[in-house]
Amino acid sequence: MSAGLEQGTVAAANRLTAGWVERLAGTGSTVLSGAGAWPLLALLAAAAADPARAELAAAVGVPAEGAEARARELLAAVAAAEGMDGAFGVWTRADLPVADWWRQHAPSGVHGTLTGDPATDQGVLDAWAAGHTRGLIPRMPVAVGPDTPAVLATALTAVTTWPEPFRDTPLRSDEGPWSRPAPIAGLVRTDRDLGAVTVARTSAGPVTRYAVAGAGDFDVHLVLGEPGARPGAILAAAVRGEGTPVPGAELLANGAGGPGLRVTEESSFDTRPRVRATTVRFTVAAEHDLLARADLFGLAAAAREGAFPGLSPVPLRIGAARQAAMATFTAEGFKAAAVTAAMMLVGMPSGTAPTLAVTFDRPFGFVVTHRRSGLVLFAGWVAEPEPYPPDTGPW
Repeated sequence: MSAGLEQGTVAAANRLTAGWVERLAGTGSTVLSGAGAWPLLALLAAAAADPARAELAAAVGVPAEGAEARARELLAAVAAAEGMDGAFGVWTRADLPVADWWRQHAPSGVHGTLTGDPATDQGVLDAWAAGHTRGLIPRMPVAVGPDTPAVLATALTAVTTWPEPFRDTPLRSDEGPWSRPAPIAGLVRTDRDLGAVTVARTSAGPVTRYAVAGAGDFDVHLVLGEPGARPGAILAAAVRGEGTPVPGAELLANGAGGPGLRVTEESSFDTRPRVRATTVRFTVAAEHDLLARADLFGLAAAAREGAFPGLSPVPLRIGAARQAAMATFTAEGFKAAAVTAAMMLVGMPSGTAPTLAVTFDRPFGFVVTHRRSGLVLFAGWVAEPEPYPPDTGPW
């Protein structure tokens, strides 16, 4: 990650992630990216008018004034990191005026045009999502309609290999929810980095953390709490970095344990201390409706009546805000991606425009002329239209 990324921006994005995971209900598999949603919300905050501006600023944890610069900074830092990519895109209808502020301050990236044909526009949006996530997110998480005025999206991707791979192994659990007759897809690895293992006392109880270093510019931290602890509380504590982590060397010296952790002796030709990590392969995917947690993301006013004069003088509101995310952990490496998108709707009637509408829905003629000379090249009459879909022509 770029050293130029301001720690205040990091802290603000992490607070959003912690608040999001803390609200996770149940114990089902899921994945989300607060870092993927944060720059989009920060851009909306900078472009919005009150009351949406104040709510969005509170959600992202930075002042609305200048929030767009922090959003650009975060996306640029992600894009510059090895094994990672961050991108921004905005698509507007051809007749939607775009404010000069937006052209000057929004992150560089795609600024496309919505044609009003949902199939065409959705194809463009889906291709952008797939292209900026290495195909990991094949579709944009929002669906456009013929009158959609604007769509904004961010994409975040992280892909790495393990310098020290795991080994696939059948894994059996003697107790707990994974106890079953058939083995599960386990992974095991032995290395000498005792510092990769820590235990911290947190508001969710003791949490064991195992940091798996990737070949790129990011690590994957596996975290485990006590069996009765709530998943959202464990994740929130890990995201916040709660407690003082006790390093592996101290744990080994003191014979101390933690969730999923014990000190033991194993046969080995090399008697130096080591870590033997056992986990499982996993692939998780999820879609999240940000408007379902509008208070968390600062979208309540923006969804009702929000105006975004920084984007357009036409009053717009958020019609949909969703994130699609996935993550895969294997013996060889890790990959994860998220696309977060906001679809705008016109908040109120934005005026009228004189329009000359012409429709050929009965027999009509046609004339083909040479532009420079006016020579008539072809002329004809259409008495009957073709069926839909049209028959295949002579070519």
